[in-house]
Order: sequence, then structure tokens, then C-alpha cells
Amino acid sequence: MYDLTMQRIDGAEQPLSDYQGQVLLLVNVASKCGNTPQYEGLERLYEAYRERGLAVLGFPANEFGGQEPGTDEEIQEFCSATYGVQFPMFSKIVVKGEGIHPLYERLTSMPEPIGGEVRWNFQKYLVDREGNVVQKFHPKMQPDDPELVAAIEALL
Repeated sequence: MYDLTMQRIDGAEQPLSDYQGQVLLLVNVASKCGNTPQYEGLERLYEAYRERGLAVLGFPANEFGGQEPGTDEEIQEFCSATYGVQFPMFSKIVVKGEGIHPLYERLTSMPEPIGGEVRWNFQKYLVDREGNVVQKFHPKMQPDDPELVAAIEALL
């Protein structure tokens, strides 16, 4: 995935290679979902572990129930004002179906249990410091779930 360049939510281009050597938590996010309060927990994870090398990367997507209808500007304002999100957020992308973004095409085409279609908003992929996707977490799993926290700490 390090060969991909993504557009940040503010419009700036960012190569994913900027994150080489870090532990990544990739999350497809949405502003009008039952899982949306997870933004708060994702921000807490980012704040707690970023000094040790964790980056949480948010990818807004509108494939599930139309739960991310806003523009990038609206999404950024919502996340900042409502949840104080400071972790890197990217421009809205397609994570499932026609027009799927190359990043999610790669993630979903991996063998199970990591690959397979994205189930819903807030599905999480954990990437080790070498760039290997090592685990996928269910969209309903809270960011402070002991299983997720232990998996992150093991990689840090």
C-alpha cells in the first residue's frame, strides 16, 4: 500500500509511504452511523499511542446506508467540532463495489480472515511496522476493546 498516494480531507496529496515504520489502524468512517461515536475512541487511541508510532487513518465512505453524504469540508468540520478528531483524515473514497479505491481493493482482495468485503462503517484493519495487514476488526468493535488495544500494543 505504500506505493499509493491518497488525498487528505483538506485536499493535500499524501503518499502512504509517509507512514512506513508506523503501526496503522485503517478505518472506513461515516458521520451518520450508529458507529459514529467510535470517532471519540479512535481519537483517544491516537492520542495515547501516536508517540509510540501508531497512526489512525480515517477514510470516509458512503457505501453503507448513505451514512456519509457530506462533502469533505462538511465531514472535516463535523469530525473536528463533534469529536475533536486530530488523526489523519482522507478524502471520501469508495470502499465497496463499483469504483472501489485501489487501497480498499487491495485490502478486500487479501485472503480471509483479513480480506473479504467491508461489512459496514468503522471496519478496522491493523497494519504492522513492515506494512503487513495483520488483523481485521468488526465494525462494531469499540476502539477501546481489550482485544484491539492488545493487538496494537503488541505491534508497538
